[in-house]
Amino acid sequence: MPTVEVTDLKDGDFLLDVREDDEWQAGHAAGALHIPISEFVARYGELTEAAPRDGRVHVICRSGGRSAQVAMYLVQQGVDAVNVDGGMQVWAAAGRPVVTDAGEPGHVL
Repeated sequence: MPTVEVTDLKDGDFLLDVREDDEWQAGHAAGALHIPISEFVARYGELTEAAPRDGRVHVICRSGGRSAQVAMYLVQQGVDAVNVDGGMQVWAAAGRPVVTDAGEPGHVL
Protein backbone atom coordinates (compact mmCIF):
# COMPACT_ATOMS: atom_id res chain seq x y z
CA MET A 1 0.00 0.00 0.00
CA PRO A 2 1.52 3.34 -1.03
CA THR A 3 1.88 5.52 2.06
CA VAL A 4 3.06 9.06 2.80
CA GLU A 5 3.92 10.77 6.05
CA VAL A 6 1.96 13.82 7.21
CA THR A 7 5.21 15.78 7.05
CA ASP A 8 5.50 14.95 3.33
CA LEU A 9 2.21 16.71 2.51
CA LYS A 10 2.45 20.18 1.05
CA ASP A 11 -0.12 22.98 0.97
CA GLY A 12 -2.39 22.38 -1.98
CA ASP A 13 -2.06 18.58 -2.01
CA PHE A 14 -5.46 16.98 -2.61
CA LEU A 15 -6.72 15.41 0.62
CA LEU A 16 -9.67 13.01 0.90
CA ASP A 17 -11.02 12.53 4.44
CA VAL A 18 -12.99 9.28 4.81
CA ARG A 19 -13.96 9.63 8.48
CA GLU A 20 -17.61 9.65 9.50
CA ASP A 21 -19.68 12.83 9.86
CA ASP A 22 -19.24 13.24 13.63
CA GLU A 23 -15.46 12.98 13.29
CA TRP A 24 -15.43 15.49 10.42
CA GLN A 25 -17.61 17.96 12.33
CA ALA A 26 -15.29 17.84 15.36
CA GLY A 27 -12.36 18.90 13.19
CA HIS A 28 -10.66 18.30 9.86
CA ALA A 29 -7.93 19.60 7.60
CA ALA A 30 -8.98 22.78 5.81
CA GLY A 31 -9.70 22.19 2.15
CA ALA A 32 -10.10 18.42 2.43
CA LEU A 33 -12.88 16.64 0.54
CA HIS A 34 -15.11 14.69 2.93
CA ILE A 35 -16.66 11.41 1.79
CA PRO A 36 -17.27 9.00 4.69
CA ILE A 37 -16.07 5.45 4.06
CA SER A 38 -19.63 4.23 4.74
CA GLU A 39 -20.84 6.26 1.72
CA PHE A 40 -17.72 6.07 -0.43
CA VAL A 41 -18.81 3.72 -3.22
CA ALA A 42 -22.15 5.53 -3.67
CA ARG A 43 -20.41 8.94 -3.73
CA TYR A 44 -17.36 7.93 -5.79
CA GLY A 45 -18.38 10.38 -8.54
CA GLU A 46 -17.81 13.29 -6.16
CA LEU A 47 -14.18 12.27 -5.88
CA THR A 48 -13.67 11.91 -9.61
CA GLU A 49 -15.17 15.38 -10.12
CA ALA A 50 -13.07 17.05 -7.43
CA ALA A 51 -9.72 15.25 -7.69
CA PRO A 52 -7.01 16.70 -9.92
CA ARG A 53 -6.88 14.84 -13.24
CA ASP A 54 -3.18 14.00 -13.12
CA GLY A 55 -2.65 14.52 -9.42
CA ARG A 56 -2.39 12.29 -6.41
CA VAL A 57 -5.20 11.63 -3.94
CA HIS A 58 -3.98 11.60 -0.32
CA VAL A 59 -6.48 9.59 1.75
CA ILE A 60 -6.78 10.25 5.48
CA CYS A 61 -8.87 8.97 8.40
CA ARG A 62 -8.33 9.00 12.17
CA SER A 63 -5.36 6.63 12.36
CA GLY A 64 -4.82 5.15 8.90
CA GLY A 65 -6.90 1.95 8.79
CA ARG A 66 -9.98 3.12 6.92
CA SER A 67 -7.96 5.37 4.63
CA ALA A 68 -5.72 2.42 3.71
CA GLN A 69 -8.81 0.49 2.56
CA VAL A 70 -10.04 3.40 0.43
CA ALA A 71 -6.56 4.09 -0.97
CA MET A 72 -6.25 0.42 -1.97
CA TYR A 73 -9.65 0.57 -3.69
CA LEU A 74 -8.65 3.73 -5.56
CA VAL A 75 -5.37 2.21 -6.71
CA GLN A 76 -7.35 -0.76 -8.06
CA GLN A 77 -9.47 1.76 -10.01
CA GLY A 78 -6.32 3.22 -11.57
CA VAL A 79 -6.21 6.33 -9.36
CA ASP A 80 -2.86 7.61 -8.06
CA ALA A 81 -3.78 7.33 -4.37
CA VAL A 82 -1.77 7.04 -1.17
CA ASN A 83 -2.63 6.48 2.48
CA VAL A 84 -1.62 9.20 4.95
CA ASP A 85 0.24 7.27 7.66
CA GLY A 86 -1.14 7.84 11.16
CA GLY A 87 -4.09 9.87 9.89
CA MET A 88 -5.56 12.90 11.59
CA GLN A 89 -4.03 11.91 14.93
CA VAL A 90 -0.55 12.42 13.49
CA TRP A 91 -1.76 15.45 11.50
CA ALA A 92 -2.83 17.19 14.73
CA ALA A 93 0.24 16.01 16.67
CA ALA A 94 2.45 17.50 13.94
CA GLY A 95 0.84 20.88 14.56
CA ARG A 96 -1.13 20.95 11.32
CA PRO A 97 -4.34 22.98 11.61
CA VAL A 98 -7.58 21.19 12.50
CA VAL A 99 -10.70 23.27 11.87
CA THR A 100 -14.48 23.00 12.00
CA ASP A 101 -16.78 23.86 9.09
CA ALA A 102 -17.11 27.33 10.63
CA GLY A 103 -13.34 27.79 10.45
CA GLU A 104 -12.93 27.59 14.22
CA PRO A 105 -10.22 25.47 15.83
CA GLY A 106 -11.31 21.83 15.96
CA HIS A 107 -10.08 18.59 17.43
CA VAL A 108 -9.66 14.97 16.34
CA LEU A 109 -12.17 12.45 17.69
